[in-house]
Amino acid sequence: MPSLTNDAHDTHDAYATLRVSSAQGVARIVLDNPPVNVISAVMMRELRTVLTALADDPSVRVIVFSSADPEFFLAHVDMRIGEDMAALESLAASAPADVNVFQAVGELLRHQPQVTVVKLAGKARGGGAEFVAAADMAFAAVETAGLGQIESLMGIVPGGGGTQYLRHRVGRNRALELILTADLLDARTAAAYGWINRALPAAELDDHVDRVARDISALPEGVVEAAKRALPADDLTEGLLRENDAWAATIARPAARRLMSEGLRAGAQTPAGERDLETLMRGAAR
Repeated sequence: MPSLTNDAHDTHDAYATLRVSSAQGVARIVLDNPPVNVISAVMMRELRTVLTALADDPSVRVIVFSSADPEFFLAHVDMRIGEDMAALESLAASAPADVNVFQAVGELLRHQPQVTVVKLAGKARGGGAEFVAAADMAFAAVETAGLGQIESLMGIVPGGGGTQYLRHRVGRNRALELILTADLLDARTAAAYGWINRALPAAELDDHVDRVARDISALPEGVVEAAKRALPADDLTEGLLRENDAWAATIARPAARRLMSEGLRAGAQTPAGERDLETLMRGAAR
């Protein structure tokens, strides 16, 4: 990707699913994969590309993620992703050792040298919720945001780091609750559980995230780097391997393929279906 500097710069034309810009030490990545912002193989590749490039850009101190769709931050991993085996194999070949293609995005995000901030106005489920948990900070709109690990209703378990990120953020008991009930949490509950930093009125979300990003980027040289060295991301290697084994065992079962197929037929991955995906997928299970 083109180098991002402290001068205002926009590189959105370089990506199919992202809009990337940078100014005054803050990079802004807008997730844009209509109609509902599913995490496709292309988006995973582009996220890895831009995060790797930004990691080597000392002019950027903060990365803010938001969505082009006010309803959906990241819906979840594309249920049809298995149909693009060539893209998945390419991602797998370039993924770090000991992580799968889904975990690779979250681990890159967790170990980013910049401070990573999610501005959550809409819903984030499955891989989208894992992405939120992998970021350093997340702020959500009280009226419209929602977080949920939908995977159990698809006959699988989280496979992009969610089991480990949730246990770290909310504790084992709540992680089990969130994974096995697949409930969509509102922003206030997500903040109370520790999944996100804070729930804010929607009218205040943009200004709050902008202030956080601006204040961090303006800190004296070396402060951000020192703080991230003092508070490093935990080593989750063993847990991620256990998660991948559990995910691989469940995704291979006929029930998972049937549930995802039924869900797609019922309207998953359309705006109408994604607005209450939990009810839709529970209906597919009957």
